[in-house]
Amino acid sequence: MNWQAMKSIYLFEMARTRRTLLQSVVSPVLSTSLYFIVFGSAIGSRIQSIEGVSYGSFITPGLIMLSLLTLCISNGSFGIYFPKFTGTIYEILSSPIAMPEIVGGYVGAAATKGLIVGLIILITAWFFVDVSIAHPVMMVTFFVLTAVTFSLFGFIIGIWATNFEQLSLIPSLVIPPLTFLGGCFYSINMLPPFWQTVSHFNPVLYLVSGFRWSFYGIADVNPWISLATITFFLVLCLGLVNWIFRSGYRLKS
Repeated sequence: MNWQAMKSIYLFEMARTRRTLLQSVVSPVLSTSLYFIVFGSAIGSRIQSIEGVSYGSFITPGLIMLSLLTLCISNGSFGIYFPKFTGTIYEILSSPIAMPEIVGGYVGAAATKGLIVGLIILITAWFFVDVSIAHPVMMVTFFVLTAVTFSLFGFIIGIWATNFEQLSLIPSLVIPPLTFLGGCFYSINMLPPFWQTVSHFNPVLYLVSGFRWSFYGIADVNPWISLATITFFLVLCLGLVNWIFRSGYRLKS
């Protein structure tokens, strides 16, 4: 394992975050704070509680997950797409660096950025609502697994994309609707039976539900099923990345 190569890619990507601090950190934190003000205060004052948890506290895990998914996919996809766009990807591919080092550097940096912003949002939430963590180990597990998995998913999108329009297609048009319909701002038990059934086909539901369970011990889906779902998606993404590097799909052409 070429740790120096992985470290170089990782530090280069992290340095790009420092150059775009307003866009990478300040913007998502400010947006989430507005969610707390609008949903937590305005709407929360009309909804007393959900399953014994105040509405503002109830939506906190969902807001963190919303930001985490969006940021990890965006950072993961742009990190590998930009070298493709500028042509420097051929220097990386021709250097004595194996697939694990390349993936580890780019995905590790994207996941780190998402985790940092997610942690800042969690700290910010304490200024607006009461937040408690009932299962800290599971919370960290869901937090890290989600960041790594969706950074890897973003990495795949960055390789697949051939232009900036395709690069932003899934993060802007697919992920937000899935997240909003995945129980971020409500419990699916509040929906009619038909829509409850439909919601179970939304993979984001399992992430939000498991993450919320780690906070308050309440969930729409069994937390172990949620953990199995995110693990399965991680393995699937790893398999796709392995196939991409073996076949050279949109990397060598």
